[in-house]
Amino acid sequence: MIGSTSGGGASSGGGAASGGGAVSGGGTASGGTGAGAGTGRDTARQVVVLVSAIIAVVGSFIGSGAAGGTPIAQAANGALGADATLIAPAVPAFAIWTPIYLGLVAYAVWQLLPRQRADARQHILGYPIALTLLLNAAWILSVQAGLLALSAVVIVLLLAALCWAFSLSQRTRPGTRPGGRRGDSSRVEPADRSRFGRLVETLLVDGTLGLYLGWVSIATAANLTALFQQAGFAGFGWLPEAWGVAIVVVAGLVGVLLAFSDRGRLAPAAALAWGLAWVGVSRLTGSLDSAAVGFTALAAAVVVLLITVIVRVSTARREPSAAGERAGEARASAGPRVTGAGDEARA
Repeated sequence: MIGSTSGGGASSGGGAASGGGAVSGGGTASGGTGAGAGTGRDTARQVVVLVSAIIAVVGSFIGSGAAGGTPIAQAANGALGADATLIAPAVPAFAIWTPIYLGLVAYAVWQLLPRQRADARQHILGYPIALTLLLNAAWILSVQAGLLALSAVVIVLLLAALCWAFSLSQRTRPGTRPGGRRGDSSRVEPADRSRFGRLVETLLVDGTLGLYLGWVSIATAANLTALFQQAGFAGFGWLPEAWGVAIVVVAGLVGVLLAFSDRGRLAPAAALAWGLAWVGVSRLTGSLDSAAVGFTALAAAVVVLLITVIVRVSTARREPSAAGERAGEARASAGPRVTGAGDEARA
């Protein structure tokens, strides 16, 4: 009663208009939601992502053989070598891990910046990305231990986690904030978020996740094929080449579906096409040769890239017109303009 009529009320003192209220002081307009603000949970998320990235990098050194481990191609009795199955890509294909790891490490460092601590998009993406990093390390360790069946389970979980993280990244954009419902986001680009800042975030988040998802899609197919082959799967009477062609076609269809679902994102398509192309090279030039699988893989890589570019161009052409239609609807919903005294005099 005292606060509402005098002293610290809404119209004077420490109320909403001055003092510690919503407009100044520690309120919502300039208080704990600004850049660099955050809670202990936000800091914990940043630390978890960084530690997960370190674990993943250490795992990659072990998997490469640089830290005393067995190279992946030689581990598990060579089940994942370049000529172990018809779906195994050639050795140069694995060079794609370099930009993926560089992107993941750069993201882990970038998200530590004070500006990202309370950023809504990083709040949504941080833990899913950390999960993919830990699963990546777990996959390497399972292969090092020769547990091919476990590695297949882990890489399927990794693919699922990447699909989750990538889906979340598509539902948000650099500079977004949560919408009305939990997990929703609206496309908001604050004035203090520069174009360069949005570009950096797009490359580190969307670009890295896209490459990661596209490559792991191919790696999952190769891993599962190796598992079935080691288990003595007879193929229900199908020839191995028929299965190889079928798997490659399915991988290509996954790339096409991704193109339509993510509106022509180039990173996942490029990584998927990269993997398919090197499967083709391995089958046409390696010791385990198969012209049918090789040419099908190369054709699938081309189709994935072409469809993705077509979808991207088509989407880019539709977005300006859609934005214009939304602006027209907004003006129409605003109703007729109220005529003022000056307008009446001019009339």
